[in-house]
Formats: sequence, C-alpha cells, structure tokens
Amino acid sequence: MTDAEIIDLFVERSEQAISELASKHGKAVARVAGNILADKRDSEEVINDTWLGVWNSIPPQRPSPLRTYVCRIARNLATTKYHSNTAEKRNSYYDAALDELEETIPDFHTVDEEIAVRELSSAINRFLETLSYEDRFFFMRRYWYADSLPDIAEMADTNYDRVSVRLHRTKKKLKDYLEKEGLLV
Repeated sequence: MTDAEIIDLFVERSEQAISELASKHGKAVARVAGNILADKRDSEEVINDTWLGVWNSIPPQRPSPLRTYVCRIARNLATTKYHSNTAEKRNSYYDAALDELEETIPDFHTVDEEIAVRELSSAINRFLETLSYEDRFFFMRRYWYADSLPDIAEMADTNYDRVSVRLHRTKKKLKDYLEKEGLLV
C-alpha cells in the first residue's frame, strides 16, 4: 500500500490505517524509539503513542513523506520519555550523540527562542544540502536516528574509523558554517 493510500485511510478514519502504517513503517519507528530508549517497554509505549499521534494529526495534516513524519513523531515522543526517565541517569548511546553536538549547536534560552531555533534549523538544513550523500547519511543516522557508530559503519559497509573521522569533520564544517551564518558567537 502506498503512503498516499495509507493517508487516505486515516482521512476516512479507518482503523486499518494504523495496521497498514505499522506494517509499512513500523520497523523504522521501532528503531528510532529503541535507539533513544534503553527499555523495551518504554519503546513499545512510544511506538503505540506514535500511532495515536499520527491518528490524531491526520487529518488535517497530509504529510509527505509519511515515513519522515511518523519517525519525527516517534523521535519527539521518545526524547520526551527519555528525558522523563533519565532526569538523574544517563543513557550512553543517546547522550553520547547529543554530547557530540553540544559544542557545535548553541543552546537557546531567551525570549526569542522559537525564532532562533527556526533560524538554526533552517541553517542546518541548508548545511546538510551542501554535504555529500555519504556525509549526510552518517550525520542523519547519528544525530537524527541516534544510531551507534558501529551500526552506521555496518549500514554503509565501511569501517568504524571512517565513520568517526567523517562525522568529526562534518561537525567541524557545521560549526564553521554556523559561525559564518552568525548563529554561533
């Protein structure tokens, strides 16, 4: 079933929409939740909450691409759950990914936070467009999907050191780009 057909099922409020969505994009959602959350039950809860979130947002939304939309909902829910669960603890995979970017991306705590975050998001998207496919793949797998470096290396059929070096260089380029854009002081 195509994404458009699945969206049409949501618009019609057919319960089949959720099973079709889970069948087509369930593995991606499970991976996103599992990479962020260490507990299997928490991951399952996030997966179920993701289906509910999609159900509640379509309509009026008609997202394209659907997979990205669904994974973004899962990622947001998993991140919220993660922060709730680990207020005092640390999860090595997800914290490591966030810590790697901490020095590169500024932390906004001002009245103009929303505008600044939108500007930053737009700048990062422009930066990602300048990268090679491989560098963009490494970056997105690490910092969006929170995949471990060994997992990324396996997906790309390369070695750990190559992924590590490329990510390090990409972070440096991102920092330089954000400084040039005036988003880092």
